[in-house]
Amino acid sequence: QVQLVESGGGLVQPGGSLRLSCVASGPILRISTMGWYRQAPGTGRELVATMPSIGRTNYADSVKGRFTISRDNAKNTVYLQMNSLKPEDTAVYYCNAAIRQHSDNSYSDYWGQGTQVTVSA
Repeated sequence: QVQLVESGGGLVQPGGSLRLSCVASGPILRISTMGWYRQAPGTGRELVATMPSIGRTNYADSVKGRFTISRDNAKNTVYLQMNSLKPEDTAVYYCNAAIRQHSDNSYSDYWGQGTQVTVSA
């Protein structure tokens, strides 16, 4: 079955950097958009950045200029480079991907289990 596995979260001081990775595995025929979302305690899940297979990336206003999304299609992997981190970036970060399996005629949405990012002095 298709799985998304994130890594790279942790504790970092304000102004620091982290790089998140997410690898998709399983019977994957093709991946369309890949992206990152986050959820802070007591809030809903919000978009951080998305990257289609073709086309422009999309960023939340709160992370523009600080975060960069990229992907390695050969490795079915998406990355999120996070610089100049702020305490308000503290959240569980989730990977998302629209994936078509070999057995399907359409794309389905998949989520990773989440990785905690904590920005604190």
